[in-house]
Amino acid sequence: MEKEIERGTTSHQSKRDTSQENKEVKRIDLTEEEPACSSGTNKTEAKPKSSEKEDDKLSLISWNLDGLDLECLVERAKGFHSYLAEYCPDVVFLQELIPPYVKFLNKKAVNYLLIQGGEEGYFTGMLLKKSSVKLLESNIVPYPNTKMMRNLLVAQVKFRDLDLCLMTSHFESCKPSAAERKNQLRLVLQRMTEAPDDVTVLFGGDTNLRDKEMATVGLPPGVCDIWEKLGSREHCRYTWDTKANDNKDAMYTSLLRFDRVYLRPATGGGVPRIAPFNMALIGRERLDCDRFTSDHWGIYTQFTTS
Repeated sequence: MEKEIERGTTSHQSKRDTSQENKEVKRIDLTEEEPACSSGTNKTEAKPKSSEKEDDKLSLISWNLDGLDLECLVERAKGFHSYLAEYCPDVVFLQELIPPYVKFLNKKAVNYLLIQGGEEGYFTGMLLKKSSVKLLESNIVPYPNTKMMRNLLVAQVKFRDLDLCLMTSHFESCKPSAAERKNQLRLVLQRMTEAPDDVTVLFGGDTNLRDKEMATVGLPPGVCDIWEKLGSREHCRYTWDTKANDNKDAMYTSLLRFDRVYLRPATGGGVPRIAPFNMALIGRERLDCDRFTSDHWGIYTQFTTS
């Protein structure tokens, strides 16, 4: 979630520090059976049915769910769950979870194991499909200079015969935090490149990166940006689009590629490989409550394995 107007307003952090907001969050119960309005999505996007998915494909969703926005949160959470049921991803990277959202996922997403990147305020998380992904271990890597409760959530997993290192994060927000955001990116890229050669590394999350910032850091050899790898297609470029997504009632137009997925394939001899073959943005249909699931579009990515 990005609160700033491009000229420089930075109310984003001040909202996160208010005690009143934390009290409101604690009172929310997303497991209510009957919300005030339906969570139907009226989807028009092409999507795979679970019966059509092949065993050798890996699918991933990365999505900032904007749990800090309390408006229609019950309906929006149910909207996310409907996407989860439709796409049946093996792995889900989540940002801006809050404790009530965790309670909701633990109750509703029974086919998934939830790993949390925190417990208080807002934090990241991962959903691992129990039938295809086995968790080996997980840990949280702190960002020493964050002022916004940010960290890196890491999980070592087994996807069939494939050893995966999964990483998700929510980098520092707003324009004035560019230096810290780039430091967080450098830490992530270092950990990706230092992973064992026989392990495939996938990172996804809300990076809040502007293209100019990314250009100053750059990707190291062996690490690729999935959107660029698949041809930099315009229709799935901008995950933060205040023109099409009016959840924030922004009085400005901002088109930015905040949410990104990076891959560092395994290079060891005789180990399985993965390669991306599809990317799409999801969450672009209005719910019946006239809001979108989040102020960000989600990224849905598919990989072949060999």
